Amino acid sequence: MSLEIKVPAVGESITEVTLAQWLKQDGDYVEMDENIAELESDKATFELPAEKAGILKIIAQEGDTLEIGAVVCSIEDGDAPTGDSDKGTDKKEEAPAAKTETTESAPAEETESPDSYAAGTASPAAAKILREKGIDASTIKGTGKDGRITKEDAEKAQAKPAAPKTENKPAAEPASSAPVAAAGSRNERREKMTSLRKTIAKRLVSVKNETAMLTTFNEVNMQPIMDLRAKYKDAFKEKHGVGLGFMSFFTKAVTMALKEWPAVNARIEENEIVYSDFADISIAVSAPKGLVVPVIRNAESMSLYQIEKEVINLATKARDNKLTIEEMTGGTFTITNGGVFGSMMSTPIINAPQSAILGMHNIVQRPVAENGQVVIRPMMYIALSYDHRTIDGRESVSFLVRVKQLLEDPARLLLEV
Repeated sequence: MSLEIKVPAVGESITEVTLAQWLKQDGDYVEMDENIAELESDKATFELPAEKAGILKIIAQEGDTLEIGAVVCSIEDGDAPTGDSDKGTDKKEEAPAAKTETTESAPAEETESPDSYAAGTASPAAAKILREKGIDASTIKGTGKDGRITKEDAEKAQAKPAAPKTENKPAAEPASSAPVAAAGSRNERREKMTSLRKTIAKRLVSVKNETAMLTTFNEVNMQPIMDLRAKYKDAFKEKHGVGLGFMSFFTKAVTMALKEWPAVNARIEENEIVYSDFADISIAVSAPKGLVVPVIRNAESMSLYQIEKEVINLATKARDNKLTIEEMTGGTFTITNGGVFGSMMSTPIINAPQSAILGMHNIVQRPVAENGQVVIRPMMYIALSYDHRTIDGRESVSFLVRVKQLLEDPARLLLEV
C-alpha cells in the first residue's frame, strides 16, 4: 500500500515552499519519522519526515516550488534488510561488467546507468546551467552525494571549454578573431530566486511604497563602552560563559528608550495604532540563504548576559538554517548592524509591520571636540529609520538622542536613569 507525503501547513501566511534538498534517494528504505527532505519557505527551512516506514518513491524534484498540500513523494510497503542487501549484491555484480565494457567501448560507458541515481545525474539547478552552456552531463565528474553533479560542479565546468578557445582559436581560425576583443570570461548564469529572496524583495518594495519612511542620524562616542568591556570582559566571560559584545549594550539602551517613547515601539493595524508594553527586539542576521530577523522576546526584562546568550543562540541557528517560524515573527523593533561589513552610514529599511529600525555602523577613530580640545575618539554613526505616520520628528530624534546618552554613559544602563 502506498502513502502519499504532502507539503504540510507551516504557517498562516505561507502558501508555497521550495524543495531545497532530498536527504534520501529514490528507492531508499526509510524509517518512520526519518527526515527525507528539506523544504524552504519564505521564512525558514524545515525538514520533511517520513510518515511511515517503507520504500521512498520521489515525485517532486529539487528546486521545485510546491503549494501547501502538494504531493512530494510516496512511500510504498517494503522490507529494508532484504531489499537493500539484494540491491547491493546486484550492483556489486554489475560493477565489474561495466568496467569491462568501458575498456572495450569508452563512449558508451557513462550513458548507461539506469539504476544509478548518482552517476552522471545533475541536480535541477546544475542541469539548467549545463544546458545553457551546452555541456554534456556525462563529461562531468560529480562531487555531490554518491557522485551526483551539484550546481557548483556545473559552474566550475563552464571554465574548462572556455580556456582552450581563448588560447587556440586565434591560431586555428584567424578570420574569427574579431569576437574575441574582450579580455577574460564573459559568462552569465541564471538562478531561480529562492522563496526567502522573493519574500525579502516583495516586503522591501512594499515598505518603501506603503510607509512614510524617514531617517534621522546621530553619532556615538564608543570609548566608554570599550573601556568598560576591556575592564570586565574576562570576569564577565568567566562568570557567564559568554563574551560581552556591543549588541547587548545597544539592545538594553533601545529597550529603555522605548519605554520613554512608546510610539517608536508601536505599529499600525488597519485604522488603529497598537502600542506594546513589552520589547521584542528583532536582530538582523545575515544567513547563508539571505537576511533573517530572529526575535529576542521580552528583551526589556533581560540583563546584559542574558541578551548576549540569546543573540548567540539565534545567530547560530540562523547560520545553520535551524530557525523556526515562531522565532522570526512578532518583533516590535529591529536592530541591524551593517558595521560588521564595514558600513559607515546607511538608511535601514523598516521591518514591517514595525514602525522603526536602528542601524549600527562601523567604529572609526575620528577627531572630535571635547571641553574645547580636539581629541581622537572611536565614533559610530547610528541611524533610525521610522514611519512618520506613527512617529513624529520630536519622538524619533528624542529617542535616538536617548540611545546615544545611554551608550555614552553605560552606568545609566545599570542604574536605569
